[in-house]
Amino acid sequence: MGDAFCPDCKRSTEVVFDHSAGDTVCYECGLVLEAHSIDETSEWRTFANESADNDPVRVGGPTNPLLTDGGLSTVISKPNGGQAEFLSSSLGRWQSRGANPDRNLILAFKTIATMADRLGLVATIKDRANEIYKKIEDLKSIRGRNQDAILAACLYIACRQEDRPRTVKEICSVANGATKKEIGRAKEFIVKQLEVEMGQSMEMGTIHAGDFLRRFCSHLGMTNQAVKAAQEAVHKSEELDIRRSPISIAAAVIYMITQLSDDKKPLKDISLATGVAEGTIRNSYKDLYPYASRIIPTSYAKEEDLKNLCSP
Repeated sequence: MGDAFCPDCKRSTEVVFDHSAGDTVCYECGLVLEAHSIDETSEWRTFANESADNDPVRVGGPTNPLLTDGGLSTVISKPNGGQAEFLSSSLGRWQSRGANPDRNLILAFKTIATMADRLGLVATIKDRANEIYKKIEDLKSIRGRNQDAILAACLYIACRQEDRPRTVKEICSVANGATKKEIGRAKEFIVKQLEVEMGQSMEMGTIHAGDFLRRFCSHLGMTNQAVKAAQEAVHKSEELDIRRSPISIAAAVIYMITQLSDDKKPLKDISLATGVAEGTIRNSYKDLYPYASRIIPTSYAKEEDLKNLCSP
């Protein structure tokens, strides 16, 4: 019930909403004030196949321009009887006979989505990885190669291009058994193929130690003060001529910062959190140690505090 102006009654009267017809009717004279109005309230009917499924979603996924049909094809669901009954039915036989040109692409996109979700990556990285795989798949040059390594390499390249790099070891942890060496070879193969196709070098993005630092610090449970000090130290270390990988420098800086705090982290824990070998962290720390007074912020550690750092 509500109020609205009725032209027949020539005054504001109570109205009744007929939801089945979409009409707004004057309660006193019965005049239809508005016909076929749109009901904008929520609708929570269930359109799922199973009665026990209370999911109110009744639409398909978004369109996918990477697929031939845009991702809008119709798939006949299996009945409650299971796979055998479905295949024995006429609809099941016709669907199984129909060749879906995007079947391999759909499976690959699902695998990429699973890996991205396990790493907590955003949708833009997932979409970029799908685009890279689509391009390399169209070249028909990945037949016979390790599919898991190819998909993992696409995700690695996408992370680099979106300025959200992940280490090869992190990618390897979700790559369904593909090794670091296989992913590395797949990455080089994809870059080479796409560069030949495009006729120019492929932009991969530059890796900085700071890209990994906050994530590594989070894994170690470091305080905000220690994280800020480590970020400033990493930023200053880029001005030095330290010929180490950004990941190794990040791990060495974390080791140096934690040694100056009350919550000291063992080298083994830092190695596990960063994926850098203990020996590599020691060597990187040895290179950074002479510049400790230059890179460690004075707000975090004074000159006399730096004497507490262990000698490499």
